[in-house]
Amino acid sequence: MKLLHIFGTRPEAIKMAPVVRATEEAAGLESKVCITAQHREMLDQVLDFFEIRPDYDLNLMRPNQSLHELSARILTELQPVLDDYRPDFVLVHGDTSTTLMASLAAFYRKIPVAHVEAGLRTYDKYAPFPEEINRQLTGRLADVHFAPTPRAKANLETEKTPGDILVTGNTVIDSLLWSIKKLENYSDEEIEDLRRRLDFNKKIVLITGHRRENFGEGFQRITRAIRRLAETHPDVEWVYPVHLNPNVQDPVYSVLDGLSNVHLIAPLRYPAFVWLMDKSFMIITDSGGIQEEAPALGKPVLVMRETTERPEAVEAGTVKLVGTDPEKIISYTEELLSEGPLYRQMKRAHNPYGDGKAAERIKNYFLNLNNTP
Repeated sequence: MKLLHIFGTRPEAIKMAPVVRATEEAAGLESKVCITAQHREMLDQVLDFFEIRPDYDLNLMRPNQSLHELSARILTELQPVLDDYRPDFVLVHGDTSTTLMASLAAFYRKIPVAHVEAGLRTYDKYAPFPEEINRQLTGRLADVHFAPTPRAKANLETEKTPGDILVTGNTVIDSLLWSIKKLENYSDEEIEDLRRRLDFNKKIVLITGHRRENFGEGFQRITRAIRRLAETHPDVEWVYPVHLNPNVQDPVYSVLDGLSNVHLIAPLRYPAFVWLMDKSFMIITDSGGIQEEAPALGKPVLVMRETTERPEAVEAGTVKLVGTDPEKIISYTEELLSEGPLYRQMKRAHNPYGDGKAAERIKNYFLNLNNTP
């Protein structure tokens, strides 16, 4: 059986890496990788860390390209790849433009699609944007759905989604556990720079933010809240790897630059970011993936979004939704910094996203399919 993994962004590469490794090592499966390079530099860093060598590299990243342009180019450029390799299955992940366009390209060639991390929903088509609709449309195109949690499976069943649905856990936990082990004997310039720059005798609060729905006033509120926290808690190290998008850089630097205990740094490669997460006291973010990773490390997370397609962590108590309300961000952060009952409860709460064996379950699905008469 011939499998083609198609992805294009750093988060996809992180979450697909264990699936690529598992299927490449499996007797009876032929596995190749196609990257669209929807992200370029950040994607390459992850591929290098996980030792993945793409068989096809479309290199589609362009400065300031619109979703229309990117989507059209992905769809067009994938046609000759599918015609050359002729896979039995195309595997896609999650919610990106690459995910949706690869699924559509495979559908046009009548190639079955397997969707890794299927079934996440907010049912608000503009939050997250455009990811929510990318997920829903991919769900209609896919033939096999690898749901990370029972709730995700239930979403697909409620929608009467055709095809096989299997609860696997989230592959991000596979990657995280593999990475933590590798980092025991791994160091690089970024990690050494963090060791020099930060005082790890103090509490480290890690901050990330990049979501489109927070552009503008949302980031103004976020940065004002962080400034007040930094001024009120000079004994805490506030570390913010700032996304390269000007819609993020401009408000962050205009409000936070110059504070001695706020460290505005360049985006980190995946190894250094995992290392820093592991060293952090708590995390403030609008990221989806961090909502899954941080609980596995016992790190409380405040999510600067109004809604999340990952409600399991909220229900488990490892994550709190605070939106971009400065008062909520400040009050919950201060409560966690006090190391009171909320911090202890969030730190020890159950991680609902898996046991690190998701890729093994995905591999076994295809092996069983391959052996079925």
